[in-house]
Amino acid sequence: MLLQRLSLCAGLPLGPRTRSTIICPRLAKPLTQVSLARANGNSFAHRGELRQAKRIVVKLGSAVVTRGDECGLALGRLASVVEQVAMLQNQGREMMIVTSGAVAFGKQRLRHEILLSQSVRQALHSGQNQLKDMSAPVLEARACAAAGQSGLMALYEAMFTQYSTCTAQVLVTNLDFHDDQKRQNLNSTLQELLRMNIVPIINTNDAVVPPPEPNSDLQGVNVISIKDNDSLAARLAVEMKADLLIALSDVEGLYDSPPGSDDAKLIDIFYPGDQQSITYGTKSRVGLGGMEAKVKAALWALQGGTSVVIANGTHPKVTGHVITDIVEGKKVGTFFSEVKPAGPTVEQQTEMARDSGRTLAALHPDQRGAIICHLADLLVEKKQEILAANKTDMDLAANAGQLSSALLNRLSLSPAKLNSLAIGLRQIAVASQDSVGRVLRRTRVAHNLELEQITVPIGVLLVIFEARPDCLPQVSALAIASGNALLAKGGKEAANTNRVLHELTQEALDIHGVKEAVQLVSTREEVEDLCRLDKMIDLIIPRGSSELVRNIQRAAKSIPVLGHSEGICHIYVDSEAAIDKVIKIVRDSKCDYPAACNAMETLLVHRDILRTTLFDQIIDMLRTERVKIHAGPRFASYLTFSPSEVKSLRTEYGDLECCIEVVDSMQEAIDHIHRYGSSHTDVIVTENEDTAEQFLQQLDSACVFWNASSRFADGYRFGLGAEVGISTARIHARGPVGLEGLLTTKWVLRGDGHTAADFSEHGTLKYLHENLPVTQPQPRQMTAQRED
Repeated sequence: MLLQRLSLCAGLPLGPRTRSTIICPRLAKPLTQVSLARANGNSFAHRGELRQAKRIVVKLGSAVVTRGDECGLALGRLASVVEQVAMLQNQGREMMIVTSGAVAFGKQRLRHEILLSQSVRQALHSGQNQLKDMSAPVLEARACAAAGQSGLMALYEAMFTQYSTCTAQVLVTNLDFHDDQKRQNLNSTLQELLRMNIVPIINTNDAVVPPPEPNSDLQGVNVISIKDNDSLAARLAVEMKADLLIALSDVEGLYDSPPGSDDAKLIDIFYPGDQQSITYGTKSRVGLGGMEAKVKAALWALQGGTSVVIANGTHPKVTGHVITDIVEGKKVGTFFSEVKPAGPTVEQQTEMARDSGRTLAALHPDQRGAIICHLADLLVEKKQEILAANKTDMDLAANAGQLSSALLNRLSLSPAKLNSLAIGLRQIAVASQDSVGRVLRRTRVAHNLELEQITVPIGVLLVIFEARPDCLPQVSALAIASGNALLAKGGKEAANTNRVLHELTQEALDIHGVKEAVQLVSTREEVEDLCRLDKMIDLIIPRGSSELVRNIQRAAKSIPVLGHSEGICHIYVDSEAAIDKVIKIVRDSKCDYPAACNAMETLLVHRDILRTTLFDQIIDMLRTERVKIHAGPRFASYLTFSPSEVKSLRTEYGDLECCIEVVDSMQEAIDHIHRYGSSHTDVIVTENEDTAEQFLQQLDSACVFWNASSRFADGYRFGLGAEVGISTARIHARGPVGLEGLLTTKWVLRGDGHTAADFSEHGTLKYLHENLPVTQPQPRQMTAQRED
């Protein structure tokens, strides 16, 4: 078998001037799939389409492959690159590597050999005091390349063999592309290697290549001179009709000004023609090319139909997944695209929202309230337009058949819903009068030195919601009332409704010139990409399924997330509970809206009420309401023929299902909730006031109720007007989050030329730290009165 493999490898057609060495641990089936972009001869228009890329060229710059001392290879980075390439290759893609590193590897070998030789001669001639200078020699690059090629390839061979992946070395020069016969031979060689699932590792033959000619890198559309590995990778990608070229360097991507400058911003998507708007910094610490050379090569490849991404291959936090992230369509580096979107990018939207949001925060409270009231009026006046757009979304969702009945109900709007929404917005307008700029604390630090703590907006909010178009005007009103800018990302199933509601929101904002303070993200941005905008977004608020919330919490590593991933709510029925209250509360908590996050999921019953009339009535009621019962382990032990035993006591059913478990005491109920609950909303039903107070004090949940349904855990029912969500976090806002939860504070100090030295041991002033009275605004009634 080994002889057959070797004979296959030996039989590959090689051009007369193309050097190729093949290392082939295994062969695989040939690929037959062709990406959509390459079939049409076009590059990909959007990052998300990169998942379709089948033939990929990975270019490893000198800064990626070599160590910081430019002598030797960065083995850790190289190993992570090999792992990613091998993984993509094993997925059925065709991978090619254009690599630097031969000169650095050879420099390390030759320097070691020369210094060793000098050391021997030094010892032989020590009596004559000759050859005392042991400094590192200056080495010629071609000699280093000749000495380093074999070692570099041996290293790649050893690494790829760990993943049972075949490799082949191909050395090229400019002549191999300029001569038609040689170019055809090279193409044939590479095609055959790819057909047999071999990874070609390509490099310029630096041992014989002439020095690059200045200003000769670009010679029209069909010709690009091979002066460095950037131009080699671009030429090779076009020649081989690759779908994607990934160029890894030591910078994050392309910036609008030299990286490291104060105003430098990473360019997410670069379009042909934009190069006039940027300036280039110095070139890489090693290698021949700089960023300008990379951009020129990338644009040439893009014009030839190959998509290009320039990214950082040296950052220790991302090197291990940078290539796979790019192929998965994640926002990494700079993506080159020929299709320029009609609207602004999400980064531009965020900047516009922040700038306009600062103006919004500076408005008088009456002006912010007027904006919200105008939006409420528009919801009623433009009712038919909103409902028509919603009907379009409903029809599309019904035809697709991908939404559950619960999600379809959330998607649906009605005249009654819009009227109720308008009432809630007017409540928010009333509450907004005394929100921003309210003084919480005043302290006289010293004579003529007073300190205040006042409420201020958080900044830019990102609210992500699914299939709930009524969420858009709600959170917009709360953001306006609190002076925050808003970036809203709605589900695609409500695209038409969200578009109309956003237009009405901006119309209302425009009466005071802050139209851009609320932005609707309707681009292809993935939620994970939005969560990476940590320098632009201050708080993320997810509104949707527990899976959505968990995904956002995982993705948003540097941005706070306000929300809860689960709503595992408990009702504990004490031994001293009243029958009528238990039946009403349990029915409402479970059956009113089973999909709600504040619906009961687990019913805890005191052991003493088992086999009583009360317990029988609870079971009869649940059966009448068609609630499927799951028995907890202890409850199941009391039954001869029990319902299905629960798989986990930490389950959010979100449907007409619940778990029943038995406890011996109120304290055991608390311990159970602490162990299996989600700190959302938990209830005790009892007539014993002392037992209830202990439960209320000891239980650590965001909402704790006595003789009341868990469904009361809602901003509207709390009188907040509306809520942006329910938080189970331990800091900042907790429970239903309304207007107050969207504010933070800042400290304002008013002095008269004071310095810290005035209060030192030899200073003339003393700290007073006197608390001054704060005049709180008069409480306002949370009523909604529409002005006719």
